[in-house]
Amino acid sequence: MYLLFSILCSTLIFVIFKALRKYNINTLQVIALNYIVASLIGVLAFNEPITSANTLHASWFLGAVFLGFLFISIFFVMALTAQKNGVSVASVASKMSVVIPIVFGIYVYHESASFQKITGIVLALVAVYLTSIKGTSEINLKKNLLLPAVLFLGSGTIDTSIKYIETTYVPENGIPIFSATIFGIAAILGVITLMVKKDLKIIPKALFGGLLLGVVNYGSIYFLLKALDHELFESSTLFTVNHVGIVMLSTLVGLFLFKEHLTKKNWFGITLAIIAIILVTLA
Repeated sequence: MYLLFSILCSTLIFVIFKALRKYNINTLQVIALNYIVASLIGVLAFNEPITSANTLHASWFLGAVFLGFLFISIFFVMALTAQKNGVSVASVASKMSVVIPIVFGIYVYHESASFQKITGIVLALVAVYLTSIKGTSEINLKKNLLLPAVLFLGSGTIDTSIKYIETTYVPENGIPIFSATIFGIAAILGVITLMVKKDLKIIPKALFGGLLLGVVNYGSIYFLLKALDHELFESSTLFTVNHVGIVMLSTLVGLFLFKEHLTKKNWFGITLAIIAIILVTLA
């Protein structure tokens, strides 16, 4: 259930970013507001008194600062990619990065690497690539690949760091405050950015967008951390299923909700994604 909720919340993030452009809502304002909301949710979900010992002096604090900086930077890149390249391309660019935490898990944590599992992972990467191919689009390095490339590297670093910090430093009951701290750092950076750009006049639509995105964003990270904390799946398996599931769902949402055109290769990619999930999970 944690894994399914994480996939659903992550897909809704792409939908919200697409809607921001449709209704001409200030993306940066919504991103900054969303992190404030997400941080407050984490604080409210933490059932212990908040002290310097379990925040500023916690062993995971510097990691949370690093992740907070990455979150808002990559989140903004994700928004631009979804708006300029489409929902499915943004999803694909971020989810192809699954190869980074997969390799990390196998190499550092000595997770299993059976033939069936490796076959499933390879099929997953092929599936993700095929869903990104647009039959009528021309390849332009600056327009089509720069933003997805940055999104790929940043997303891979975030996933790998989350797994490492959660496993090494975060106690079982510390996930809400750990999440809240990450979002709090991102919120501070977002507000500073708005102040520098003198863009502090918030309209009601941006407030609503920030509230909605904040709830969904917190859910995507909280449920992912809870899934990673479970002993049922290895991280390499969980990340594969999570990422490919998001790609499948967001691509279908792009088709039915935003009328994005899917080619035969896109559909073949979705089929391969289903096969990959089955292979990796059963392995």
